[in-house]
Amino acid sequence: MSVETESQAGAPDAHDERPLLEVKHLRVLFPVKSGAVVARTVGHVHAVDDVSFELREGETLGIVGESGCGKTTLIRTLVRLIDSTSGSIRYRGEDITKAGRRELEPIRRQMQMVFQDPQSSLNPRKRVGQILATPLKIREVPKDQIEAETHGLLDRVGLHSEHLNRFPHEFSGGQRQRIGIARALALDPKLMMLDEPVSALDVSIQAQVINLLDELQDEFHLSYVFVAHDLSVVRHVSDRILVMYLGKLVEISPAEELYHKPIHPYTSALLGAIPIPDPKENRARERPIVGGEPPNPISPPAGCRFHTRCPRATEVCRTVEPQLTEYANGHAAACHHPQNVSGAEVAAGTRSPASPLSAGDELPTEG
Repeated sequence: MSVETESQAGAPDAHDERPLLEVKHLRVLFPVKSGAVVARTVGHVHAVDDVSFELREGETLGIVGESGCGKTTLIRTLVRLIDSTSGSIRYRGEDITKAGRRELEPIRRQMQMVFQDPQSSLNPRKRVGQILATPLKIREVPKDQIEAETHGLLDRVGLHSEHLNRFPHEFSGGQRQRIGIARALALDPKLMMLDEPVSALDVSIQAQVINLLDELQDEFHLSYVFVAHDLSVVRHVSDRILVMYLGKLVEISPAEELYHKPIHPYTSALLGAIPIPDPKENRARERPIVGGEPPNPISPPAGCRFHTRCPRATEVCRTVEPQLTEYANGHAAACHHPQNVSGAEVAAGTRSPASPLSAGDELPTEG
């Protein structure tokens, strides 16, 4: 597989330390219509609400949270498959938030998606060779080189040349996902958005696909945004992890720091739900109690959106929205009553006024 030159790819100077991707105060609201004859907007679904973060070259950012928290909407907005309501998205310093189709064309070649369900993302009427040839033509690869390129792409993702003449339905789920990854690679991207790429696969196949993604990242100097609901998978692949709840960013941290020292009660609950292989340890482990269902995203609660399910919630949580506060080691969380932080760390952070619980206080647990 050929690689574009730096000038062709629009790569920045080696000394340019700007983030690859900068997202500031991003908001995505979907209108809710009502009326049989004249549809009127009666509300909005708060899918993504005031999310900000940065992604560096070669970094993997994991995004986790319950179903419906806005993970997939967020990454689809980043590649402009969905338009944002407000906020900004900058790719290599260029604002692409409102860019038109012609302006987005060269940028979209560098930002590719790998979808959760490869069965629905691959054209069932085309053979694999045709599926892979399409992005190569977009990249203006000479016709006499396309066949060799498609062979090289399949080989790189662990498939064989004879697979080029088969249709997607003739492959297993893991093989179809490899084809989806090969199609994304065909445009020689710099950033890949991975939307739960292994959630539909068996555990053994998950490990193979994750190892493949690790190898490709090192070989092609890729950056990843990796969406998943399985925190054990995200821990393995991510440099940093962003936790979302009901459209809000509630915590962001280096991966190992998050697993050993979660600050937000919601993050603790997600970590407590990870099964342990030893049944005895799993039964003995204390789990944070988080009851109930997530609130309606059309009318999210005032204050902290997690307060309706949080065992730490107090009156300030119900009335004042917590601001994202930076603590030590690049760790930040939006919580009035942070856990696992010292008094000095709380005092050093810029946070909304509240009296935090003492550093030793923990969530109530099950017996």
